[in-house]
Formats: sequence, structure tokens, C-alpha cells
Amino acid sequence: MTFVVVVEGDAGGWHVDRGALTEVIRARWAEVEIDSSARSAVRSLIWGLDTENGPGEAYLHEDGTCLYLDVWEADAIWLAVAFRGLTPMHLDLVFCDEGYTFDVRVPAGTTEAELTALVNAAG
Repeated sequence: MTFVVVVEGDAGGWHVDRGALTEVIRARWAEVEIDSSARSAVRSLIWGLDTENGPGEAYLHEDGTCLYLDVWEADAIWLAVAFRGLTPMHLDLVFCDEGYTFDVRVPAGTTEAELTALVNAAG
């Protein structure tokens, strides 16, 4: 399943620091494979992940305000929280799945447990 974490509304020119996001991802998955050859606007930087739940990937939109997550839900929630940690507090961040069966805001400081509860309540 694909999940998305995205800045809602105008990001005011902000975009995630790709290096910082890569460091956060590497802290969890040391064996990450990085593909920086832009394949499309949606897949400008790709992280190949070998998670406990199996292989997956995360990929960044070229504008740096949207991260797509082809991983299990628990890993997607972790990545959404990590992305939130790199996003300015004043920006609204939304976490959803590709079918919009849920769509929740991710306030600054949200923990994995809190986001999991929001997703479960919305789904």
C-alpha cells in the first residue's frame, strides 16, 4: 500500500532538507539504497528500504513537500513522524493512504503512538 505525507497548502518556499531526511532514514535502516536519478516529478529521490516487514521504498516529490511511502503502515507512520520532525511547526502536514480511506493531520511533536491512534480512529 502507498501512503503519503504532504504539506497542505502553501509551503511558502519551504522544502525538506534531503540530506537531513536521508540521515533520519539511515538511522533506522542502515542498509538503505539511495537513487538520486530523478525518474519523474514524483520520484526525484528514492530510498530503497529493507524493513522488518520486507522491502519497501520512500520517494520524494521534486518540490520537497511530499513524501510517498510504499511500506507497511507501521513503517509509513514512523516515516511520517520523521518527516514532521523536519517540517516547520507553522506548516500543516497531512498523512493519508493512496485511496484516502483516512486523511489525518500530523501536528508538530506527534509521536508514532499518537499518529497510529489518529489513523485507527479515522480508518
